[in-house]
Amino acid sequence: MAGKFLSLFGPLSRFMPEVSSPTRKVSFNEKLFWTAMALIIYLVMSEIQLFNVASGGSDFQNFRIIFASNQGTLTELGIGPIVTGGLILQLLIGANIINADLGNTEDRALFTAATKVLSIVLTGVQAGAYLIGGVYGALDGFTSIIIFIQLVCAGIMLMLLDEMLQKGWGIGSGISLFILAGVAQRIMWDSFGITPGMYDGNMYGAFLSLGQTIMSGDSLLYAFFRFDSEGTLTTLPTMLGFIATVIIFIVVIYLEGVRVELPISHANYRGFRGKYPIKLLYVSNLPVIFASALFSNVYVFAQLLASQSWGQNNFWVGLLGTFGGEEGTTLVGGLAYYVTAPSGLADVIADPLRGLIYVVIMVIFAVIFSLTWLEVGGLGPSTVAKQLVDSGMQIPGFRRSGKSIELILQRYIPAVTVLGGAIIGFIAAVAGLFGAFGTGTGILLAVGILYQYYQLLVQEQVAEMYPAFGKVLG
Repeated sequence: MAGKFLSLFGPLSRFMPEVSSPTRKVSFNEKLFWTAMALIIYLVMSEIQLFNVASGGSDFQNFRIIFASNQGTLTELGIGPIVTGGLILQLLIGANIINADLGNTEDRALFTAATKVLSIVLTGVQAGAYLIGGVYGALDGFTSIIIFIQLVCAGIMLMLLDEMLQKGWGIGSGISLFILAGVAQRIMWDSFGITPGMYDGNMYGAFLSLGQTIMSGDSLLYAFFRFDSEGTLTTLPTMLGFIATVIIFIVVIYLEGVRVELPISHANYRGFRGKYPIKLLYVSNLPVIFASALFSNVYVFAQLLASQSWGQNNFWVGLLGTFGGEEGTTLVGGLAYYVTAPSGLADVIADPLRGLIYVVIMVIFAVIFSLTWLEVGGLGPSTVAKQLVDSGMQIPGFRRSGKSIELILQRYIPAVTVLGGAIIGFIAAVAGLFGAFGTGTGILLAVGILYQYYQLLVQEQVAEMYPAFGKVLG
């Protein structure tokens, strides 16, 4: 049964917006339709500008991809509040700070209600922080209220779209779908973006820049390293970034298939043998998501505090983040500066120490969050051993006991967790240094999401063609 904390959300659940579960079997084609509709609604929202805001938004573009955010639009906050609210509650439950059994229907309903309430609260808090921090410049009271309402309503809309897909009207989850769409958009824009005249007459996209270079007869070197009119290396997309993107995709796809397979057999059915896979990326991409969420919050709060008159020359605020530039919104120092990925080789060459520190910090935090999620997420050796024993499985040649299986798993799981966390942290950081399209973290998430959708689509098609397998596939 739920603890006292989750029980508090019972009365509030009556007032929360909700998408009803389907009362009939939803066909595969209908699921595709509603999934496409959710995607279209998200893309339209990403193009609608906020009231009286021609442009603007925080200058953390690398974080925006992870949270499916688009600058100065209804999706300014993206899925950040939704993801943060869910992760906070899952961590509290995993650490036994909140008592709940998510396998219980009542507890699960209360958990969903609590997630909704916390997501809406965080949406309001972040929207307020953006307005108070002057992200959109000096606004009058009426405009600020309109923008606040827009951001909160947009956050609720994204939450409902995600709920619609997860309750069976569509395929997968809205969060994964929106992240994948954001990464795909960024990759396409960096490859073929057209903005004539904005960059000394050069096109934005890497392939269009390559075409301009060939047509003008210049050295192909200029397509791999793009310079401005003064000969300074820029952060514009390059063919080097495209090559880095392809390499990262190939490496991540390969790493998804690397695993250690332990032989297992059923204790009561002789001849039933199988393998228990322990993937190299054991905790998947979650550590990078956690680290990126933490770093983005450091940036937001640093900008919020630095925008206040009392924080502009404050020593402690400066340690958190220092801003400069013409509009005072460019990071130039502080903790936020070193946990924000450089924008390609130009930034790395300008400040190599920043690039090195960022890689080290990302790897360290990826390992820390990997080990944290190992226990919080129920993936530790003791938990897995108990699950195997409860399902009647054993490892051939060893006694059928939780302790012996746990000792065997102890040899692999912690080591794989640390190694996998370090690898994905390193890939996410280094990819950004070479200007990979969609950022390293975005590519990691995209590969994982594509693999999940591939599995879901296969399951849906099999269940559609062979209804008898529907119950087996869930």
